[in-house]
Amino acid sequence: MKTSAKFREYIWLVNTIRKAKRITFAEINERWLETELSEGVELARATFNRHKDAIEDIFGIIIDCDRQDGFKYYIANANVLREDSVQKWMLSTLSVNSVVSESLSLQKRILLESVPYEGDYLPMEIEAMKRSVRIAIKYRKYGDEEPRDLNFEPYCLKMFRQRWYVLGHFYRKMEEGEDIDYFGMFAFDRILEMSLTDIKFKIDPDFDAEAYFSECYGVLVNDDTQPERVVIRAYDYEQFYLADLPLHHSQQEIACGGDYTDFELFVRPTPDFIRHLVSLGDHAQVLSPQWLAKEVSREHYNALCLYEEKDEI
Repeated sequence: MKTSAKFREYIWLVNTIRKAKRITFAEINERWLETELSEGVELARATFNRHKDAIEDIFGIIIDCDRQDGFKYYIANANVLREDSVQKWMLSTLSVNSVVSESLSLQKRILLESVPYEGDYLPMEIEAMKRSVRIAIKYRKYGDEEPRDLNFEPYCLKMFRQRWYVLGHFYRKMEEGEDIDYFGMFAFDRILEMSLTDIKFKIDPDFDAEAYFSECYGVLVNDDTQPERVVIRAYDYEQFYLADLPLHHSQQEIACGGDYTDFELFVRPTPDFIRHLVSLGDHAQVLSPQWLAKEVSREHYNALCLYEEKDEI
């Protein structure tokens, strides 16, 4: 069996158990025989067990059996399949890749979003994190004419808006006073050169990447914006879009009217979050806090003035 075929079977098995929540081996086999993957042949118990072990090794997803509930199988650590997890991303990506690869005759009718090519940067970053070595990069921020040479400890990777970012940890020893350590976020598409160094480092054992970004909308974490309660009123179809694709994991629906829904979030209202609110136009309104509502209103006013100036020209 080809590796790609095995992966399709792994994906099918995880999705089948996840959707069913609890399912017997006999029920799994019934659904298996309904697929083209089976080619009319039942799923052997030994094959099932091998797949189960491989899924745990590759994806970290544990398929367990509840003998007290009719020997039903279930995802024992379902929390790893949350929306922003690596496992969920891998499964989704492999699932889409599997479907598309089997539909090459329709390639002109399947349109995908473009993702900037990252070259060898992603595997190099992962290798540096595995080996716990610092990386050296040549980096040019937007607006800078000359690139900067940076050297830091790669703490974690994050994807946001189709771009990969690395969270770099810096440590500066001061001659007087306390030593300083701080973080910086760097986008892969602005890295001009990258190399691994031989300088080892030890990651802070208390560092939790998920907790570090838990209050953030995107990748802006180093400004002084504090997290606070934000209430957004979404109108018309936008209320359904926000319900299906929340702006933040803390988002909750707190009220609903005839043509609107109010959502509550606990988030840092950083510039990237504000820009997204502005992009919603008249389909969403910030109800609180007032300073954020005024900031979004100011951004709309500045945009209006820009267009009025062009009209005068």
